[in-house]
Amino acid sequence: MRFERELDGYLTYLKANRGLSENTRSAYARDVRSCLEAMQRRGVAELGEITLDDLRMWMAGESRTHARSSMARRVVAVRGFFFWAHEHGMIPSDPAAALMTPKIPEHLPEILNEAQAERLLDKTADRLVSDGDDPRRDAIGLRDDAMLELLYATGIRVAELVALDRGDITFANRTLKVTGKGNKQRVVPFGAPAGLALERWLERGRPVLENEASGAAVFLGARGGRVNQRVVRQVVHASARAAGVPDIGPHALRHSAATHLLDGGADLREVQELLGHASLKTTQRYTHVSIEQLKQRYGQAFPRA
Repeated sequence: MRFERELDGYLTYLKANRGLSENTRSAYARDVRSCLEAMQRRGVAELGEITLDDLRMWMAGESRTHARSSMARRVVAVRGFFFWAHEHGMIPSDPAAALMTPKIPEHLPEILNEAQAERLLDKTADRLVSDGDDPRRDAIGLRDDAMLELLYATGIRVAELVALDRGDITFANRTLKVTGKGNKQRVVPFGAPAGLALERWLERGRPVLENEASGAAVFLGARGGRVNQRVVRQVVHASARAAGVPDIGPHALRHSAATHLLDGGADLREVQELLGHASLKTTQRYTHVSIEQLKQRYGQAFPRA
């Protein structure tokens, strides 16, 4: 590609100055490359030749095959690239400054109610009863119970869960040191049931699976290395089916934890800190969920609803 040097410079800048995760940088690289390749096919020879109309035409073409959420991310990536190029004197003006991000309709997050969450966790714990004939299966059961308990107790993301190291856990005051998006660290509390599940896993389950590939990882896969996100998602889906609750993934447990905290009287900013949201607006989505649940209960219970 003709603009490979400029793209490499932008990606180096993102890594050094923005603290973005590798996954986010990879997504931005694909998005900007797609745009620049489209400009090259249109006969653009210099970065400074690109206009706002060119970028709008690229957006129109891409929107035929990509969802609005994908287009919103692509626009953010491309705007960031051209802002960087202008700031570093590579182009005389920023053609993407007025490029508008597509509006994404807001959907309330799917959640479990408190009774369903309790049933999910109790059903998973019930599976730990074993005759001891298969230590590896028992160890994986202990791991699955601890992962579910921790996801719900803390509201952490699945990527944050799999990245946990043993040194990140402080049992004395039941807290986790979590590294979130942008390598930002926060301390998250967890309750007694999650603490008990974690202790059982670390003392009785993890030693069965660990090997030279385990390192300091808290949660291990069947082969002894750090468990991956795909396995965690499979565990949550399978556990939801077994418990007879709505089919959910790990992120729905995060949504559920946030909503239940707000329902219980937690302050919005406290929940923001717990979840690691950069913006309070993101956390405010869960107040809408609580209101919707209230309206449903009102309609069911109030005689003049």
